[in-house]
Amino acid sequence: MFLGGSTMKIDILSLFPDMFDGPLGDSILGKAKDKGLLDINITNFRDFSTNKHGNVDDYPFGGGAGMLLQAQPIFDALAHTQEEAAKEGISKGRVILLDPAGKKFDQKEAEKLSKEDHLTFICGHYEGYDERIKTLVTDEYSLGDFVLTGGELPAMVMIDATARLLSDVLGNDESAPGDSFSSGLLEYPQYTRPADFRGMTVPDVLTSGNHQKIEEWREKEALRKTYLRRPDLIDYSQLTDLQKKLLAEVKIEEE
Repeated sequence: MFLGGSTMKIDILSLFPDMFDGPLGDSILGKAKDKGLLDINITNFRDFSTNKHGNVDDYPFGGGAGMLLQAQPIFDALAHTQEEAAKEGISKGRVILLDPAGKKFDQKEAEKLSKEDHLTFICGHYEGYDERIKTLVTDEYSLGDFVLTGGELPAMVMIDATARLLSDVLGNDESAPGDSFSSGLLEYPQYTRPADFRGMTVPDVLTSGNHQKIEEWREKEALRKTYLRRPDLIDYSQLTDLQKKLLAEVKIEEE
C-alpha cells in the first residue's frame, strides 16, 4: 500500500511510448516526478516480440475482422517490468487492462488506486487482445461507453486522476477532497478577483468574512449544481440533516 512520503511507481506497456511525453511530463504530474513522488516507466512491448519483424499482432482464430495483440510480447514485457520493480523492493501491484468491457472508472476507483504503491497499465491497440492476456491483470477499466483507437489516452486520464490524490502532489492537501465527485456532489461555483467583472458580481456572502455562512452557501450551491445537472449522484440516505434542508430549499427555488 502507498504510504505518505513514498513514491508511487507506474509502469505503462504501450506500442506508442512517445504519446505520454507531454501529458505525464508537464504541469502537476511533471512536478510530482521531479519531487520523486511519481516514478513513471514506459515500456514498448514491441521490444519483446520474438518475431524477426517485430510484429505483436496476428489474425484471430476462427476468422473475423481486424488483428489481435498476441499474448507473448505482453507476458514477457510485464515479467520484465515486475522483475525490475522487485529489485527495488516494490510489489507487483495492480495490473490494469484498458478495455471497453471493463469496470467504469470514476473518482472512487481513483481513490482506491491512489493507495497502491505500484500500478501497471496495459495499453492495447488493433481489434483487441488475445484473451489469455487477461490472466495477467487484476483490474479491467473503461472510461465509458465509447471506443478509442487505443488504451493510451485512457491510461493518461487514469494516471492523472489517481496521481493527483497522492499526498503533496497538489501542494495543498485540501484541494483534492473538495473536488467534484470526491464528496459525492459536483463542486460549488468559485470566483476570484475582481469582485465586479463587467457587471457580473461575486455573491455577497463570499466577501462577507462570515465563514459559517460561506460554508453553508458552498454546500447549498454544490447541492444545487448536482440536483440540476447530475441528480443521479445524490444519495439521499447519505445526506446530513443540513444538506436535506438545503436541498429542499433548492428544489423550491428551482421550481
